[in-house]
Amino acid sequence: MTPERFNRLRATLDKRQPDLTVLTDYVHKGRNLSAIVRTADAVGIGDVHCVIGDKDYRSFRGTALGSHRYVKVHRYRQLQTPVDDLKTKGFQIVAAHLSEQAVDYHDVDFTKPTALLMGAEKDGISDQASGLADIHITVPMVGMVESFNVSVAAGIILSEARHQRQLAGFYQQQRIEQAEYERLFFEWAHPKIRDFCRSHQFDYPPLREDGEIIDAADWYASKREILAKRQADKLAGEAM
Repeated sequence: MTPERFNRLRATLDKRQPDLTVLTDYVHKGRNLSAIVRTADAVGIGDVHCVIGDKDYRSFRGTALGSHRYVKVHRYRQLQTPVDDLKTKGFQIVAAHLSEQAVDYHDVDFTKPTALLMGAEKDGISDQASGLADIHITVPMVGMVESFNVSVAAGIILSEARHQRQLAGFYQQQRIEQAEYERLFFEWAHPKIRDFCRSHQFDYPPLREDGEIIDAADWYASKREILAKRQADKLAGEAM
C-alpha cells in the first residue's frame, strides 16, 4: 500500500458522519440511486437505507461501482422498519416534500442526527412517508420546471448538511467508534483478504502501523493449514 492511499483512507474515515444518512422511499432508477450513494460518500455518509423492489434493486446493484465500495447500502421492503430503527437511535426524519408544513431546507438543523428521506422520481414520498417524517423541507426554485431530479435535490440538501457540520467542527474529529474505524480501514485497504476471511470465517489479521498485515507470510501459511485440515476432516467424514 502506498503512503498516499494509506493517508487517503485514514482521512476519509476521519470525516465519516455516523449520525447522518439518506433513506430512499422507492427511488427506483439505478442511476439516481447510484448518484445519491456517490453524493453520500462525498459528504461523509457511510450508510444509505433504500426501500426498493426486487427488480429495481437488481438493476441498481448492476450500476454499483466506485463509491459503492465505501458506502453500505441497507435494503428494505417497507419503510416502517428503517424509520423505526433510525428514530430509536435518535435520528430526525427530514423528508423532501412540498406540503403546507414544509420549510426551506436551510432552516433545518442538520447538526442533529438526521436521516434525509427522498421519494420516488415521479410521485415523491408516499403518504406513509409523509406521516412518518418529523420535518418536511423544500428546495426553493425560480424557474419553470416543477422540481429537481431526486439525485440533484439530494445533492443540494446534503451539501447544506455538510456545510453546517463543517462550521460545527464535525469534520475535524473522528466520529465513528474505534473498532468500526479499524474494521472499515481493513476492508477498504485489503478487499481481497476481506473476502477471503468472510468466505472461510476467519478473523481479520492484525495490521502494522503502515496498514500492511503483520507477518503476512506466516498468517497465510497458518490459514492454508487450517483449510487443509478442514478439507481432510470433510473427506474423512464422507468416507465413514
